[in-house]
Amino acid sequence: MVHAGLKGIIAAESEISLVDGEKGQLVYRGEWAATLAKEKSFEEVVYFLWNRTFPDKKLLEKFSTSLTEARFLKSYQKEILDQLPRNMDMMSVIRTVISSMGDKETTFPSTQQQGIRIVGLVPTIIAYRYRLLNDDSFVEPDASLSHVANFLYMLKGIVPEENHVRALSAYFILTMEHGLNASTFAARVIASTESDLVSAITGAIGAMKGPLHGGAPTGVIDLLDEIKREGSADRVLRRKLENKEKLMGFGHRIYKTRDPRASALSDITSEFYDDEEFKLAHEVENKAVELLKELKPGRNLYANVEYYAAAILRSIELPTELFTPAFTAARCAGWIAHVFEQNENNRIIRPSSTYIGDIPAE
Repeated sequence: MVHAGLKGIIAAESEISLVDGEKGQLVYRGEWAATLAKEKSFEEVVYFLWNRTFPDKKLLEKFSTSLTEARFLKSYQKEILDQLPRNMDMMSVIRTVISSMGDKETTFPSTQQQGIRIVGLVPTIIAYRYRLLNDDSFVEPDASLSHVANFLYMLKGIVPEENHVRALSAYFILTMEHGLNASTFAARVIASTESDLVSAITGAIGAMKGPLHGGAPTGVIDLLDEIKREGSADRVLRRKLENKEKLMGFGHRIYKTRDPRASALSDITSEFYDDEEFKLAHEVENKAVELLKELKPGRNLYANVEYYAAAILRSIELPTELFTPAFTAARCAGWIAHVFEQNENNRIIRPSSTYIGDIPAE
């Protein structure tokens, strides 16, 4: 029996995360991902994913310092960013610069220092290139800021609002890892050949670039904009449902209940009700769920992580072309955790295919 796309095929055992779509659960190494997003920093969760334990104060300071030191572009990397065609998309830019990091030190098996170099640098690549294309001067990293706060600082040149940092940090934590998705599988396949970490992450970025995987939640932005223009969530949502249009940001191919990442982001952003974008997102979600139950009974359609991702990225005024790159900046940590796990008990990943072509005459 052929399982197209390997759907339902178990290709690995992993201690990193559990994605249970029927129960609406997301677990990172025995901890609820939602709890981590509410209580831990990005740096703490990355360390936890990579080391199976949370760092004490001294270890966290050392780990955070290493990530901070990894933010700085080398001169050759700046030259690459300056010379790449201006019409090259951001995902291809990230892929190219990360690929250039492959050197004699990035050997098999992968090390945490190699992972730190990648996670630390991706936000700087995005910020440098974005400001370059907008004819703005580069904003050097600020070592006094956290990983997520510094990303926003480099993009805009001003210290970000605390609620924006908290919301984006939660988003980064909740999208850091999500089982054996396409990009993570790509990274593990490459790692299984005993190739280096840079090659594995370069391949993962290539998979993330595809619109079926890392596509930006622009449809949600369009929906929220339409509701804002018309001034009525009920009217817009009801019209779309009656016309059999899909409500962008609702429903998920895995989760048959409310996406636990959306639930966590909803809880966190509900604390910032003075923010008009978050307020609108909550009001629209409540109305959409009400109408979906009325007009599509039994379908169990709820907000997914893309819905609240759009609300957060919209609130911090992140351009839509940076949505997937920002997702990539978060997911790098999960990819690296999987490469480490693959390295620990490696066997080359080599599925079979069924030949359906012609057989030559004997």
